[in-house]
Amino acid sequence: MVSDRALQVLRAIVQDYVASREPVGSKALVERHQFGVSSATIRNDMALLEEEELIAAPHTSSGRVPTDKGYRLFVDQLAELRPLSAGQRQAIAQFLDQSIDLDDVFARTVRLLSQLTNQVALVQYPTLGNARVRHVEFVPMTSTRLMTVFITDGGRVDQRIIELPLEADEVFVGELRAKVNALLDGRPLADVRGLADALGDQFAPERRDAVRVVAEALVGHVDAHRQDRLVMAGAANLVRTEGDFAGSVYPVLEAIEEQVTLLKLFSEMELDAQAVAARIGRENTEALHETAVVTSPYSMGADQSARLGVLGPTRMDYSNNMAAVRAVARYVSRLLGED
Repeated sequence: MVSDRALQVLRAIVQDYVASREPVGSKALVERHQFGVSSATIRNDMALLEEEELIAAPHTSSGRVPTDKGYRLFVDQLAELRPLSAGQRQAIAQFLDQSIDLDDVFARTVRLLSQLTNQVALVQYPTLGNARVRHVEFVPMTSTRLMTVFITDGGRVDQRIIELPLEADEVFVGELRAKVNALLDGRPLADVRGLADALGDQFAPERRDAVRVVAEALVGHVDAHRQDRLVMAGAANLVRTEGDFAGSVYPVLEAIEEQVTLLKLFSEMELDAQAVAARIGRENTEALHETAVVTSPYSMGADQSARLGVLGPTRMDYSNNMAAVRAVARYVSRLLGED
């Protein structure tokens, strides 16, 4: 157990080290913070923190830096989530309100989070859950080429171009539009494959080869929605903080690019009472041992939810980043809920 004052010393060490990237000594703590005690007393507190493996000496100097365990205690007990300023909140609303579809919402979200935190920003696409088909549109491009537009009740829009083995006149396109929407509108995405397979029975035999191509496209739209994936921005921020990594930053970049590790991590992270989760240092998989990941959930309607967050070195501004992630997640939920 450490005393309340020692905990405040730990808070100060974390804050000073995050701000300066320089090991923190007792003299600097006394000068910068109002503890009301001598340097010798602060040194005793630091010795206790070191015994508890909450801080460590990176070399033989008198300065100390937080350990993963120290950052964990800071996040769990000492971090104060500073509310975003009115200007920041207004900027979030104005920027995200300009989104034109779900993909644009997520692209804007990661750009915004990256700017707010100076970290790598991540948004997880929602899984299928209970998503349903809202509408399917067919737009003729040429006499044998159609663009299919697949829209879900959550606002996700997926488009693709298909080549038909016959000319698609206005009558055939109208028949496709009417019969596909009669069959699929309001149906769960999980039902689309079986329904699409039966689509050919509703058309004349000479149309069935073309309808089979359309059915394959519909299944492809659903498969695109099934892909559990991340949208990312701000990788340059990670490179700029390369000095915070003992080795190369490239294994971290590779883990981010592969996505599987991060998606598994997102699914395992437990939220705290403030609806934020953090994984720090060696709590992560080996490739991410020198990083911290902060996430918060967002929802898209009653049945679909996922996570968004940031990734960076363990020497990050946890208070600011946790507040920013939570605020953006809440706004994204509100935006998608209204849509």
